[in-house]
Amino acid sequence: MGLLRLIMPPKLQLLALLAFAVAMFFLENQIQKLEESREKLERAIARHEVREVEQRHTHDGLRERESAAVQSDGEDDLVIIYNRVPKTASTSFTNIAYDLCGRNHYHVLHINTTKNNPVMSIQDQVRFVKNVTEWRDMKPAFYHGHVSFLDFTKFGVMRKPVYINMIRDPIERLVSYYYFLRFGDDYRPGLRRRKQGDKKTFDECVSAGGSDCAPEKLWLQIPFFCGHYSECWNVGSQWALEQAKYNLVNRYLLVGVTEELEDFIMMLEAALPRFFRGATELYKTGKKSHLRKTSEKKPPTKESITKLQQSAIWKMENEFYEFALEQFQFVRAHAVREKDGELYLLAQNFFYEKIYPKN
Repeated sequence: MGLLRLIMPPKLQLLALLAFAVAMFFLENQIQKLEESREKLERAIARHEVREVEQRHTHDGLRERESAAVQSDGEDDLVIIYNRVPKTASTSFTNIAYDLCGRNHYHVLHINTTKNNPVMSIQDQVRFVKNVTEWRDMKPAFYHGHVSFLDFTKFGVMRKPVYINMIRDPIERLVSYYYFLRFGDDYRPGLRRRKQGDKKTFDECVSAGGSDCAPEKLWLQIPFFCGHYSECWNVGSQWALEQAKYNLVNRYLLVGVTEELEDFIMMLEAALPRFFRGATELYKTGKKSHLRKTSEKKPPTKESITKLQQSAIWKMENEFYEFALEQFQFVRAHAVREKDGELYLLAQNFFYEKIYPKN
């Protein structure tokens, strides 16, 4: 600029300064316009992203509602079969299902077989499978009865029922059944039982070698889980024992034990709330929690227990009971925690991540 003052006339210097000022003004104006354009573009991009998010949420919501509808249909199509073993607290448990069915909107159906025969004829098996799978007016359903396990797979049906069950210490179960046949229980005290009038105690029966307390009478829980195969009902069959174990871990959702009934109910409520919502509280506070108790039952002596435990049949039935107990305790250990003497269900312990493709 000093050089301009030396060689340029004042008027030209003024014009040059004016031109420079105009150029700077123009440049600043263009920069401001570019800045405004950039802000507009950013706002447009932001609005576009918001619309995309809203659309994604809308689509996700539709998918969730569709999924919920499918899930609801699936739950409403659910069938549970409780093929209850006699004298395992099955009536007490079943009464909970009856008390909850109105509140939780499902049906309860008792499978009443002639003379309480746990083995169905082949034609009755087909009829039963057809009823369970196709009787839509009765779904969702809770079937219960003294029936041995029936494998729905071999009937070619697509949707199979969920099996649950409970078992009991085999000697305690036999003692309870022995007195039940003679004295009944407090559920229907006026009903005449098959052995009514026989005052012989269980210990006296064992000492005399009676048939109602023979080791062969222990053979019941294994065949109930083994199923509708002839070998299942051959007393002392090793094949039946292994098949019962296989079915327990592969065909049953949960098998509890009478001695830990409350824990069994709590886990069912967590796994199948569609049926068992409110079951734990009902068991703790309801009037029917321990409804059925065998009358006049006397605990057996150590001598009677020892005599039964010497039999191969007891050893097999007890092996199955211990197997079921270990499995139940394993499931429980991964489902609940104990604090101050109370059991608490664990919260969901898994989640999903790295989900592709991205929308």
